[in-house]
Amino acid sequence: MHNENRSNRPLADRQELERNAYNAAFSELGLSWHWDEKTYSELQSIAEEEEDRLRTYVETQHRYLLTAYDARFLVNAIREAKMRCYDSALGQRSDH
Repeated sequence: MHNENRSNRPLADRQELERNAYNAAFSELGLSWHWDEKTYSELQSIAEEEEDRLRTYVETQHRYLLTAYDARFLVNAIREAKMRCYDSALGQRSDH
């Protein structure tokens, strides 16, 4: 349902929504991470696939978590939370 709304939004707007959704997901998962515009942009240039970007971020910035969690588990948890947050934000924006 929301996929249609995503494609109709300007790229910058979609990216800002996505970045904010990541930050909300991090908070929801109890991670004290925050992606500013620069960090998000750098990660976008690393890889096309979301999973690869997240894995790279965890491996380079929070490697210590990999001693307790499998990288795939972390990436999937973040992706799922991000999608919930994104869809929620998208729904709130369409209500206005």
